[in-house]
Amino acid sequence: MQAYLILNPPCWRGSDADFLGAHLDSRSTVKDLRRANRSAVLRSLLLDGPLNRVALGRLTGLSSASVTNVITELLEERLVVETGTEESDGGRPPVQLGVNPGFGVLIGVDIGETGVRIEAFDLGLHMLSGEVVPIDPRRPMVDEVVADIAGSVRRTVSKTGAGERIIGVGVGVPGIVSGSAEQASVHAPNIGWADVPLSGLLSETLTMPVFMDNCAKTLGLAEMWFGAGRGARDAIVTLLGTGVGAAIFSRGRLFRGVSSSAGEWGHTCIVMNGRRCRCGRCGCVEAYVGAYAVVEQWVAGKETQAGATDEESLIDELIHAADKEAAAREILDQVAVAMGIGLSNIVNLFNPERIIISGWLGLRLGPLLLRRVEEVLAEQALAYPAARVSIQLGELGRDAVALGASTLVLDDLISRGGKPRLYESSVPRARRL
Repeated sequence: MQAYLILNPPCWRGSDADFLGAHLDSRSTVKDLRRANRSAVLRSLLLDGPLNRVALGRLTGLSSASVTNVITELLEERLVVETGTEESDGGRPPVQLGVNPGFGVLIGVDIGETGVRIEAFDLGLHMLSGEVVPIDPRRPMVDEVVADIAGSVRRTVSKTGAGERIIGVGVGVPGIVSGSAEQASVHAPNIGWADVPLSGLLSETLTMPVFMDNCAKTLGLAEMWFGAGRGARDAIVTLLGTGVGAAIFSRGRLFRGVSSSAGEWGHTCIVMNGRRCRCGRCGCVEAYVGAYAVVEQWVAGKETQAGATDEESLIDELIHAADKEAAAREILDQVAVAMGIGLSNIVNLFNPERIIISGWLGLRLGPLLLRRVEEVLAEQALAYPAARVSIQLGELGRDAVALGASTLVLDDLISRGGKPRLYESSVPRARRL
């Protein structure tokens, strides 16, 4: 079974002309046109449904005959279902249509630096089941992680009762994802992985399609599709956790750069000869706002930490201590200043309309530090772009990376006009899990 590297998954909030243009050119066939029409209808139903046929024609630019033909096919395939009727001023009430959530199951995997989160979603992106598997944060062994993910996927799927209806597995990973569609590799020095062919290993073990991307990018896709990024075309979604990264969206599309490593905001320098970062360089954003760096500052000189040992517990301890300890307040202010400086560089470079702060650490500290971050950004960024950007907190919580990973599978399903890769595979169904 092949694995798939999603080189440029869109958030599909652009115009329908953009969408159709991405799928058609002068060499397109009738089959290509049919697939593009199905894709356009599915995209509208997924993002804006339920809708009636007239609204679908308006949103997609397709003729009423084309909409009718596509809907007839999708209803027969049970990928689309009738969800009800609208009120009518006279005549036959318009029938509302929506994507059938029960058509199949998407698996989203979030490989973090301390654990792996595996979640199953229906086609409406509602979580059906999931679990978290801890991993060795120092240097996780690839074979062990693959085995843990495979076992967890099997357990998660068994809880859903999905059986043969698995569309595919999307995976968000720390580090850079590179290579061809069949041989996607992970470069994650923070966990000791160099050129690890993770997608191939997972697809061989799971015998189902695997789609992979950097975790900051999958989180960004989730926020742009369903969260705080909805409606924005030029936006930056930041991930603050143990590590720090960002997803850059320009005109509604994810920007990658020449080697797919665009968005490594955590490793941009804000202090010359500053604190040493885990990447080996000095003065990186991550060395000041990454969870490990914040915890390091908090526990320095402390003999005990009231039983707290993991990053999340220590961050909570720091937040609670800020009510009464000046040292804790000073640490949080330093974090806010570093975030503000780092985000001001983003504003000057990319001129976004919206910046979204997310990741587990971003969501914990964001409500406390947002005003101070905005003050620093206003001081450091150029006045004109700074006045035209809004900073918001992510809306999707801890499930965002796994949810975004599952949209890699969903995006592939849309681009193929609703034809799952798995059902065209020669792999025996009994061996899928």
